Amino acid sequence: MRKVKRFIPLLLITGCCASSCRMEDAAKPGALVPLTVDQDFTLPSVHINGTHLHVESFGKPGDPLLFIIHGGPGGDYRSMLNARAYAKDGFHVVFYDQRGTGLSKRENAENFQGENAVQLFIDDLDALITFFRVTDTQKVFLMGHSWGAMLATGYINQHPHKVSGAVLSEPGGFSWAQTSEYLSRSNKVKFFSEALSDMTFPEQIFAGRPEHEILDYKAAFAANYENGPGNTIGNAGIYPFWRSGAVSFKTLIENAEKYGFDFTTRLHLFKPKILFLYSELNTAYGKNWAETVSSPYPDAELKLIRNSGHEVLHFGWADYYPYSLTYLNQMK
Repeated sequence: MRKVKRFIPLLLITGCCASSCRMEDAAKPGALVPLTVDQDFTLPSVHINGTHLHVESFGKPGDPLLFIIHGGPGGDYRSMLNARAYAKDGFHVVFYDQRGTGLSKRENAENFQGENAVQLFIDDLDALITFFRVTDTQKVFLMGHSWGAMLATGYINQHPHKVSGAVLSEPGGFSWAQTSEYLSRSNKVKFFSEALSDMTFPEQIFAGRPEHEILDYKAAFAANYENGPGNTIGNAGIYPFWRSGAVSFKTLIENAEKYGFDFTTRLHLFKPKILFLYSELNTAYGKNWAETVSSPYPDAELKLIRNSGHEVLHFGWADYYPYSLTYLNQMK
């Protein structure tokens, strides 16, 4: 479904050119990618920490909190919506699109620059926890995927006493050196492939155009080669998403290359057991890398998600759900 929906705007643009209408029409809000919360006030949202986030919750407010933290940087939570099931299991489940991503308000590049850029994302999560927590004794759990698992660990590293447990799936690493090593194995472009052609085709139309919506639209095409047939990370195909936050992704990666990061300096203070999940089909990951990345946690339980690639909450839900629910029920 995602692939069809992504190509619809491209067909409209082609038709627009044929009828001699202006290319500027393609940059109007909502023409290429969905409207964000500051453009569509019917979307569920929260104003927090100086920005406007797309936020949605399920379950009873007094139940233990479970925050779903998506990957990227620059992704959104649409592919993780299976996690709504935990609301029926006695958790108040909170989804949010991170700063500048998904259906959250766009942010300019300068808002992500500097040594403390990642700190904004940690502070956003802290502000959301404060917003949703109704009592001081209410337990807080984090469920992070990929970059989201890294962000969850960054939060735990700073606030080890605020979190009662975490489910982490395939974080690239908890330092930049570790993450860059994983990325060197996982994101390999196969030149002359149809997927690469799909990814680069928008450049022929929009080259040099700075508008945010066009940048986001172009960024979405990267999923064509990353999740194409035979992809290294083992995904069965394209998974659903709303919008790729191009500025967020590009700027945070540049900052990591320049300043680095280390989310492990205080993990020894975190005493609860975590659940660490890795997929069977991601050939860039595997048990050895899962053991390496999870090792700074004092108590980590590792589980293999069978018949799935990297996007385990979407493609590996049959294993992911029972493993994670057993863990969460133990910890709550």
